[in-house]
Amino acid sequence: MNKVIERLFISPKLMLGYFGVLIFMAGEGLEQNWLSPFLQQHGLTAHQASAIFTVYGLMVAISSWLSGVLAEIFGVRKVMTIGLVLFFVGSFLFLVFGIPTYNFSVILPTYAVRGLAYPLFAYGFLVSVAYEAPRERLGGAVGMFWLVYAGGISVLGTGYSNIMLYYFHMENLHLLWTALIFVAVGAVIALSLSGKKSAQNNYPEDDETHSLKHLLKGLTIVYEKPKVGIGGLVRMINTSAAYGFSVFMPTFLFGMGYAENAWLEVAVYLWMGNVVFNLIFGAASDKLGWRNVVMWFGCIGCALSVMAYTYCISIHADLFTIKICAAVYGALLAAFVPLSAIMPNLAPENKGAAMSILNFGAGMSYFFGYAIVMLFQGIIGNFGVMYIYIGLYFVAAALMIFVKVQQYKNETIDQEVGVAIEETL
Repeated sequence: MNKVIERLFISPKLMLGYFGVLIFMAGEGLEQNWLSPFLQQHGLTAHQASAIFTVYGLMVAISSWLSGVLAEIFGVRKVMTIGLVLFFVGSFLFLVFGIPTYNFSVILPTYAVRGLAYPLFAYGFLVSVAYEAPRERLGGAVGMFWLVYAGGISVLGTGYSNIMLYYFHMENLHLLWTALIFVAVGAVIALSLSGKKSAQNNYPEDDETHSLKHLLKGLTIVYEKPKVGIGGLVRMINTSAAYGFSVFMPTFLFGMGYAENAWLEVAVYLWMGNVVFNLIFGAASDKLGWRNVVMWFGCIGCALSVMAYTYCISIHADLFTIKICAAVYGALLAAFVPLSAIMPNLAPENKGAAMSILNFGAGMSYFFGYAIVMLFQGIIGNFGVMYIYIGLYFVAAALMIFVKVQQYKNETIDQEVGVAIEETL
């Protein structure tokens, strides 16, 4: 049994963390794909709904940046606990004072508080993965993280919402309250990690000067290591389209003649494809090369698959065909997983700071994806927004040309090739 655990999860400690993140993110993702149309049905405009998600995304981005350096300074468990507390505080404010009023000025700040919560919990744990996993298995280890992350937020959460809303006819507000159960259970499992600290602390907790310098390192590393900044930009582009879809796609598909819950079903296919291939691309990248997988399968693959998805909608293809296109897109999104292995190896002496930039890119992906909808939907329409996302994936491919990193497996291969050439000569 121990050998099976080590093969799949590196260690029992990480196995508990993975499982806890899966359950936690299921609670976090309950409303992701239906909250926007729900708010519009109760008097808010499409622009106001987009603004709510955009501000939420900004809070996610800020918290995501803080998660890496704070986890390295104070330890993963403390940072994850702070994330848990913020989720309960934000949920209480949102569900008691925000949703019942359907008042934009109340919903905006209360939902924003929730945006600070999950990055500290989930991305804080990702820092632990970066430290715990051996370098030669890091691609597979981060692939497992993104598997449970996407599996929770977008498969379990979305699937559960679809069943409860459209088959059991649960009220939306009651459904949102059940998210607290998922989050509490997931947190109990993940926070049972053995030991007081799940990531290495480079500085003593009582040394405020060093702690402040290390916090600032989460910003200055972009100038010291420009490739880290480029990697953060690529991560920002990575899921921006997928998150942006959740804002306008429900009403877009409904307006095109599809069923009211069509997007929820499509989203499940999208993220199921992503979940399956997170682990596959993570493990494959250890052999094919982290950068190669991100550039060709991730950037180029996502651009082409979003093209196909857009074309199917434009010709009013049947829903099953659209689901297949979405599943392919979701699978290729998983090819960005090796970024979580690339980033800490771009700055091996400051892994926490590098992971902060990666996490910031992940958080900005929410903000960026939502902001594109808010800024351009009214000007160039839904199809125009989708073409922007396609163009961004090609931009990401160009950026990856400059992100070169030494990889354990590739180094070994290069040495073997070099020996073979010398022997031939």
